[in-house]
Amino acid sequence: MGIRIYKPTSNGRRRASVFTFGELTGKSPHKKLMVIKKSIAGRNFTGKITINHRGGGVKRYYRLVDFKQDKFDIPAKVMSVEYDPNRTARIILLNYADGEKRYILAPLDVKIGDTIISSKNKIEIKTGNRMPLEYIPLGMLIHNVEMVPGKGGELARSAGSAVKLMAIEGGYAHLKMPSTEIRMVPKDCMATIGQVSNIEAMNRRLGKAGLMRKLGFKPTVLGKSKNPVDHPHGGGEGHQPIGLKHPKTPWGKPALGVKTRDKKLYSAKFIIERRKKKSRI
Repeated sequence: MGIRIYKPTSNGRRRASVFTFGELTGKSPHKKLMVIKKSIAGRNFTGKITINHRGGGVKRYYRLVDFKQDKFDIPAKVMSVEYDPNRTARIILLNYADGEKRYILAPLDVKIGDTIISSKNKIEIKTGNRMPLEYIPLGMLIHNVEMVPGKGGELARSAGSAVKLMAIEGGYAHLKMPSTEIRMVPKDCMATIGQVSNIEAMNRRLGKAGLMRKLGFKPTVLGKSKNPVDHPHGGGEGHQPIGLKHPKTPWGKPALGVKTRDKKLYSAKFIIERRKKKSRI
């Protein structure tokens, strides 16, 4: 997988780059594992907008990705490596020995024809194989890690991400997150060996606002460009400083750098070491 940089023939091309898609097989998606993705435009199940500046975008089909991989002890052969418009990682189509086909996240360096397996017992340490954390060697990079046994992978699912297994103590495994946070997860949770594919996804540059609109992102308006009735920063002739002790959200809550995580969240007791603060230059 590589990135192609355009020649600066226009303003939109000057800063744009695209994937070469050299790792894809070119086969059409498996239709039985696709459903229409309905656009919800940032709204929750009641219709209230919970994420601003969303809407529009290109119509997509959702690929039914298997994050549980609960077909245990049945070998599966990699049939194709495919593009998924709903995530940064690539996906692979598995053909199990019993004839069933499923999509999973594509591990790095897994190719067509490779055989992978998922098991609750100790199996071969091989990229793409899935097993409980207690059977994985310390220091190994893993992805698609469960937080609750049997729930399905929730950690390290984006392109290029991986979690490092640090230790096994008692009934828990100590995992180092991509954010440098270290947390405990039950040792019988499942994880896949290796790193997620498409590690250069973060280096892609869209180059122009039009591509952001195709992805479903709408323009963002500054609070100080609005009227006082619409935002605490609004009002005045032209652009003015916000005039407050600290920035606020449209609903008057403190914003920009304020921690919003609940200090009494049930999972806080599983965090051994918080992530490191980013240094401001």
